[in-house]
Amino acid sequence: MNLSFLSRADLVRELLAPPVRDFIATAPHVGDGESGYQRAAANDSVVSRKLGVARELLLRDLHAQMCTGPIMSTPQVLRDWLRLHCANLDYEVFLVLYLTIQLQLIEAVELFRGTLTQTSVYPRELVKGAMARNAAAVVIAHNHPSGHAEPSRADECLTQTLKTALNLVDVRVVDHMIVAGGTVLSFTELGLM
Repeated sequence: MNLSFLSRADLVRELLAPPVRDFIATAPHVGDGESGYQRAAANDSVVSRKLGVARELLLRDLHAQMCTGPIMSTPQVLRDWLRLHCANLDYEVFLVLYLTIQLQLIEAVELFRGTLTQTSVYPRELVKGAMARNAAAVVIAHNHPSGHAEPSRADECLTQTLKTALNLVDVRVVDHMIVAGGTVLSFTELGLM
């Protein structure tokens, strides 16, 4: 079930609901038959669901914080949101955070999805999205499922291409961030912007 469709109240209710079964009582024991392991799998499913609910609540809270003021005034909130959004994916995603002239978040969009090692990014789509939202600036981001945050030469070239395309319509690229596991690398901080 897609948790993004649930209301905040429903998510909190689900997170705080008492467990259906007692984990210790239902954990598999030596000599248990197949049913003991099925009970354990059901508990794993309940724990996974609750973790997913907690993740969704955190994503929403961080998103709300990014909408209240200039996004780069609290870069840790952006880093935390990016980590939660895409750090553990096993495929690449390319995200665009469209910003106002005061650098407040208008909308965060997963614009492209790729494979384990690459994502095709089309500057035209980025420009169209910025124009449709009347954005003055963007932060772009993508993940490296390999866990290595180091930007590739292709990442650096893409950043320059996107900066050039967006500059034509007076939209500034504030940063390009790479998420790899728990690491979030900033092109601005590395002097690559």
